[in-house]
Amino acid sequence: MEYASKYVQQAVEEIAQLPGIGRRTAMRLVLHLLRQPQSISIDLAEAIKLLRTEIQYCTSCYNISDQPICSICANPKRSRELICVVEDVRDVIAIESTGQFTGVYHVLGGKISPLDGIGPQELQIGSLIEKVKAGAIKEVILALSSTVEGDTTNYFIYKQLGAFDLRMTVLARGVSVGDELEYTDEVSLGRSIVKRIPFDGSI
Repeated sequence: MEYASKYVQQAVEEIAQLPGIGRRTAMRLVLHLLRQPQSISIDLAEAIKLLRTEIQYCTSCYNISDQPICSICANPKRSRELICVVEDVRDVIAIESTGQFTGVYHVLGGKISPLDGIGPQELQIGSLIEKVKAGAIKEVILALSSTVEGDTTNYFIYKQLGAFDLRMTVLARGVSVGDELEYTDEVSLGRSIVKRIPFDGSI
């Protein structure tokens, strides 16, 4: 396809590299920006620049942050005795959106996947062990995805921390709210049966 402007072509090619965006969608976005006041495009460009130049990773939990220590770790109201182990930043955002967690996080940066060449040494597992060794943590919540890789990572961490005096838990798994039983996969349904709870605890 020929473009009337090389600048439009360059913008389309760059935007089309984003996940879930094809060339047609990229073209619509570019033309939309051209129709808007110039300040909108300039603000967007500046926001993206700051995203890449100013954001860093928290030196404590490895979450994204504007400062060396993220706002969650710096919050004195968060419990340092309770740590939630997650795969990546998206999981932190998801759990925070519930408003139910009052501890701190530890972002592994992935999960063990031998087929992808990712072993324990590529993840922030060693630093998690060092935190536990410090002795302030009383409970570790393993909040990784319910996949073979997630379960493998959970088990590896469990074995590494088994000698320490702390409580280790995993997220409850089973039938989701609003799901029909006939469409629920066998593993989730089986776990729901095995891990059933008293009715008065479900209200």
